[in-house]
Amino acid sequence: MNLSQVFLNQNKRLRSGWRFAVFMFAMVLLTAIVGGIAGAIVYYYLPLGFSENSLLGFAFPGLTLLCFSILVGWLCGKYLEDLPFRALGCWFTRNWARDLLSGLILGAASISFAVLITMIFGGTSFQLNRESGQSAIVLTLAVSLLIFAIGAAAEEAFFRGYMLQTFSRAKLVLFGIVFTSLFFGYTHNANPSANYLSFFNTVLAGAWFGAAYLKTRTLWLVFGLHLSWNWFQGAVLGINVSGISEITRSPLLQPTFSGSTFLTGGDYGIEGGIACTIALIFSTLLIWFLPILKPTEEMLALTSEEKPNREAVTN
Repeated sequence: MNLSQVFLNQNKRLRSGWRFAVFMFAMVLLTAIVGGIAGAIVYYYLPLGFSENSLLGFAFPGLTLLCFSILVGWLCGKYLEDLPFRALGCWFTRNWARDLLSGLILGAASISFAVLITMIFGGTSFQLNRESGQSAIVLTLAVSLLIFAIGAAAEEAFFRGYMLQTFSRAKLVLFGIVFTSLFFGYTHNANPSANYLSFFNTVLAGAWFGAAYLKTRTLWLVFGLHLSWNWFQGAVLGINVSGISEITRSPLLQPTFSGSTFLTGGDYGIEGGIACTIALIFSTLLIWFLPILKPTEEMLALTSEEKPNREAVTN
């Protein structure tokens, strides 16, 4: 193998591992410089009540991650693989609304199934939230929907965007799913009350999202799944979302936990319990075999294989 083969593949394009490295380097650089400057302006100069556990403290990092992931993903796709913007899967291509609606329904159904398991085994019960006023509950439902939407869009654009897609085009789908899922789990491992089972379930959720992306080759289905799971879990059911409770201080329902934390997840939320494991496995299989979920021919072509670098071949 000569030196050029270390960097270039048979299509005369930069190998997927190097493309991933370029993507990550640009993300780190932008986050450190632009994100740092913008964060300093928001924190020190704007009277917005910014703090680590404030609503803005959750929304701002997600918004910057979303913008940078889309921008860098588009530029990497354009200049490293000659791909149009819509290849990222976040444009309004055909079936986007159907995929989004399917994700919202399946996400709510999946978290409901996990909760139902805990209820059947006596681990959880619910009652209406009578401690918070109606206006506080409505405000929580609305504001948390926006924050969870930003967070879900940001994480999917980052993990299931260019990162997973460039490995998929290099015929490294399984590696891409495993790698991005482990990375996804690792980024949640510092959350409050995280444990080994919560890490495993978060990695499993990454595989769930990865399978959903592969079924449609856009980010709409996986965004719907992610948003609906988090919002329904936190704002409606009143369960901590990956150990976080600050976003949903006045949920619609109030849960009471009486069973084993191995079942319910304890303070981390249901994602730290075995009920979540069962629900995610079932939902992954359901999504994979649902015939209604399928990619368009255009998106399949843009995400399944690399385009040969005709300029390099000609030269």
